[in-house]
Amino acid sequence: MAAASSSQDPFELDRLAEELVNREKSRPAVDDDAGHELPIYIPLSHTNPYLTSDVFDVEAFLLSRSHTSLRDLRSELRDYLSTLKEELVKLINDDYEAFISLSTDLRGEGARLGRLKFPLVQLKSQILDSKRQLQVIQDAIQEKLVKRTVLREEKALLHLLLKISESVTRLESLLLIASPVQDDIQKSEMDDDSRPAHLNLVDDSADDRTRGNRAKHLGRVATEYTQLLYHASKARRDNCVFVDEIQWRIDRIRSTLSSDLDHLFSSTLLALTDSRADGKISEVEKAKSIADLTECLRTYDAMGLWRDAEDVLRRDVVRRFVKKSIFPGALNAPPSPIIPHTPFRSSTTPASVASASPLPPRTPYTPFTSFALKTPFQANYGLGSASNSPYAHLLDDSEDPLARMYSQILRFVERDMSKIMGIADKVSLKSLSTGQKEKALTGEKSSDGDGFEIMANVVWEEFGRAIMDELGLVVFAAGRPNEFRKHYETTNAFIRSLEFLAPSVHSVEAMRAHPVYSAFERRWQLPVYFQLRWKEIVSKVEDALSVQRVELSSAKEKHAFVTAQAAAVWVAISACWSAEVFISELSHRFWRLTLQLLSRYKTWLSNSLIPDDRPIPVPADKVGARSATPVDTPSAESVAEDDSILRQYATIILDVRAMHVNILTLWQEEISMILPDAAGEERSNIEDTLRQSLAALTAAALPMSSHIVAILTKRCCDALAPVRSISTQFRAMSNKQMPKEPSYFVASILRPVKVFFGIGVGQGPGAALQEHFLESYATDIFESVAQRYVYHITAMKKTEDSLRRLKKGKKSTFSLFGSSARDDDGKDEERIRAQMILDVEAFGKDGELLGVPLGQSESFRSLTEMVHAVDLPDAP
Repeated sequence: MAAASSSQDPFELDRLAEELVNREKSRPAVDDDAGHELPIYIPLSHTNPYLTSDVFDVEAFLLSRSHTSLRDLRSELRDYLSTLKEELVKLINDDYEAFISLSTDLRGEGARLGRLKFPLVQLKSQILDSKRQLQVIQDAIQEKLVKRTVLREEKALLHLLLKISESVTRLESLLLIASPVQDDIQKSEMDDDSRPAHLNLVDDSADDRTRGNRAKHLGRVATEYTQLLYHASKARRDNCVFVDEIQWRIDRIRSTLSSDLDHLFSSTLLALTDSRADGKISEVEKAKSIADLTECLRTYDAMGLWRDAEDVLRRDVVRRFVKKSIFPGALNAPPSPIIPHTPFRSSTTPASVASASPLPPRTPYTPFTSFALKTPFQANYGLGSASNSPYAHLLDDSEDPLARMYSQILRFVERDMSKIMGIADKVSLKSLSTGQKEKALTGEKSSDGDGFEIMANVVWEEFGRAIMDELGLVVFAAGRPNEFRKHYETTNAFIRSLEFLAPSVHSVEAMRAHPVYSAFERRWQLPVYFQLRWKEIVSKVEDALSVQRVELSSAKEKHAFVTAQAAAVWVAISACWSAEVFISELSHRFWRLTLQLLSRYKTWLSNSLIPDDRPIPVPADKVGARSATPVDTPSAESVAEDDSILRQYATIILDVRAMHVNILTLWQEEISMILPDAAGEERSNIEDTLRQSLAALTAAALPMSSHIVAILTKRCCDALAPVRSISTQFRAMSNKQMPKEPSYFVASILRPVKVFFGIGVGQGPGAALQEHFLESYATDIFESVAQRYVYHITAMKKTEDSLRRLKKGKKSTFSLFGSSARDDDGKDEERIRAQMILDVEAFGKDGELLGVPLGQSESFRSLTEMVHAVDLPDAP
């Protein structure tokens, strides 16, 4: 039929038609009109985009007419050409009349245009003459304007010079400086008066400026001086010689103003900070002094003399305290507490008034104590607020002379410097908020930056340099690690507490960026300290690990380690992160040392595997390669050696597990908390590294577990020896009854496992491993013993088969796996089978009590099927 169909349809048109129908059916349903649109014929016209484009693209045009043959396309193009020609002729005919009339109208116009040319030349010459005259007038006006501008500028410059002259004279008058004319008079009067004329002027002009209003007076003088500098800079840009001639007077004004300001600032500081004065200032006078101090600082800031103010503060306040507090024997001298400022009645109070209405004594107030530091960046500096400093307890050690000295320094800074630093910081912030002043007017710009930096340039520079110069050999002595660690901790607590007294975060940043701070940090020889600690820690570990045998720990310490080696490693790792040893700047080195200690302990474990040259029984899954020769009874020496191995390996495995748990706990509770802040991915990598080291340590103990399992398997298999004599025992019995209890040796098969884990027999060497290793060890041992059990039964079957072949005349021979003989041998066989079933069941129950999953044991399943076999081989 196939041949006939192929002959009728050689081109397989039917098949192609069917495929076409199926393909059409498989297409998604669409609108018939949209799916079968025929190409629309668009004739050529002027609106065709391909014909009207700037560049005619032949390929694009042909592709747009792809449905048209070349012959038809040629016909269309010829028709379109004829249409264009007709339209062109029509356009010419329509505009021909207008073209002819245009040529007629233009006749004779050339001569007329030529006549118009001559007046234009004359008109051009007149316009040029007028332009020249206007330019001359414009130049004259511009020259006059320039002269007027020069005169105006000279007049303004003269006014400026007058202002400068008047300002200089006024400043000299305000500062009581003798003018050049007065200098000549003073020279002539020197013979009549022994005192300088300057002092005479001071006496003549003694008013409130020399007393309460002196600070405001200097502030106004500083403002005037700033304006003078501004005017002088403008005049100097015009190259005025007058400014150069009076520059010496400007410099004298500056030096006098600076000197007066320094003197007033110094006297105000002494009034506020000098606790040795007999008469104490009243609250009103104290407030007046603080106001004068604020005004002085504003004046310093206005003039850009921040470093001068810091020099006065350093010289009159800080350096005095440094000299009497920080010296080579300061740590051995008895403590001298700083006397707090206690406001009493003013010494100027009249005695009559004081006796008539005595004021009650005020409670002395000490802002700083070693027990409580002030809150950082407080608004009320040194006014007695509660402490939130986390470093106060580190300086609360009356027995430590260094902590005692630091506490005195902090009390001094808070009592005498905090208020000053706060005021200076506020003045600087206010100055910056109103815009930077033109610092170039005062000369060169300060290289130390703009604004007051009292904490960095005065407080820290003086104390830091004094500590390095006077106490450097004691504080930075790295040769005594315990004292060095204590000094380092105490000094860091002092620095952090000092930063808590800073008026702003910017002050702390400036202090840390100061060169003295960098030099102070470099004085700590942290690498030397680490080397000493490394030697101290590693030497103890190496002493413990130098012994290859396991030694029990004798120390009664709070750790879960049995061996002295593990205890030494744990103590070393704990010491790296203890408060008495750890320094945060050395965290990366202590971390590396921790990993090295774990690696060293792993190496010791690998080298401490006790070599055992005695043959250990091969697991019973390979009994086919073993002979049926009975295993020799182990000697007392080998048993004692195996017991020693079990004890040592059990303690090592216990310590490895304890090390794993304790190290992870130490990581979570301490190490991860005190390591420097790191990104999440970096911290994850650090933890992964630790876990890898612990995993390698655990892997080093795996051979010990295998050795323990091998020894216990050997002992359990030795207890199976009586299995081979069950048949002989039952045949020799006189009272042949069906057994009801398992054999005596079954209870001793898994007894070595129980003895090792201390189950029902007291304390075993692996009692501490019972919770984590009993099930896995018992499962492996049970599987191997079950395989050996199968091997013994198989060997016994082979023996019985050999005996059966020797008893050819008997009808029934012993067959363990399926004989229905009814003679005595058959009854013996039934009793032997029943006994073996009882033994195997008891063996399984014993293993199940140890946590062995019997349902997953292939060897025990084979053993059970073997002893329950019903089909016995026929006798030959």
